[in-house]
Amino acid sequence: MLTRLLLVIGCVIAAEILVILLRYAWLWWTRVRPRKPTLDRKWWSDCAEHASVNMDGDNFTIQNVRDFTWRSSRDHDISWIEKKVNTNEIKDVWFIIDHFHKIRGLAHTMLSFEFNDGQVLTFSFETRREIGDKYHPWDGMWRAFELYLLVATERDALHLRTNVRSHKVHMYRVNAPEGKPKALFEQLCNRINQLLERPEWYHTLSASCSTTIISQVNTITPGRIPKTWRALLPGHAARAAFKYGLIEDWGGYEKTLKISRIDEYARSWNGDGDFSEHIREPLPPTP
Repeated sequence: MLTRLLLVIGCVIAAEILVILLRYAWLWWTRVRPRKPTLDRKWWSDCAEHASVNMDGDNFTIQNVRDFTWRSSRDHDISWIEKKVNTNEIKDVWFIIDHFHKIRGLAHTMLSFEFNDGQVLTFSFETRREIGDKYHPWDGMWRAFELYLLVATERDALHLRTNVRSHKVHMYRVNAPEGKPKALFEQLCNRINQLLERPEWYHTLSASCSTTIISQVNTITPGRIPKTWRALLPGHAARAAFKYGLIEDWGGYEKTLKISRIDEYARSWNGDGDFSEHIREPLPPTP
């Protein structure tokens, strides 16, 4: 009798789960799937402009590089500038992890390219949000935001996180074979122009800040970053990057983790001098 009762209960639960799955499948097919990404919306000021890149051999001209001056998350001076760089002059590539949430696995990842002339450009895959929208990981799974590749100065992108929002931020120098930093920079610039021509959806799992960086690296070096669950929880990305030799070893993982933290030192910047130079002062020099 008890076995039969449990079987009936199990069938009822299975039927309810099936109804829920069918409902979500119907919502996806009829409401979510028909949505089309676009460039034409009323965006928040921090993502109002879309970058574009003109490539002439090794010389790259990037329009609409964000260079805001942030006093608070809502109070800032708007500035979109042009940057000209030569990819033969790339000095270092930096992998940055912004631990913005108390849940350890939640973080935002970025890449910075440092050039011999002192210029530094940060690439950050983000959500492009309409005015009134606020990012949430759940919404990011249902075609709520366009995928946005921000190019910014570190005085904007990193200072916002370290000094204005007081996030815990780590910066690691990337281990890259000769020629790969140049190829990665070109790949990211091509991606900017692709998104400008054919906008795409952001997705919390498959097209996020972390998974998109991985896809770009694996595009130029297939299989360089193996599939790992840490891609879905970028707060743990440093351990995977260290394990696979993607970042420099500064004396073992724990010591590398300690040295790479830049937010506390960044907050000592008084506005004088170059912000990018300042945050690199305590980091090991280029080999």
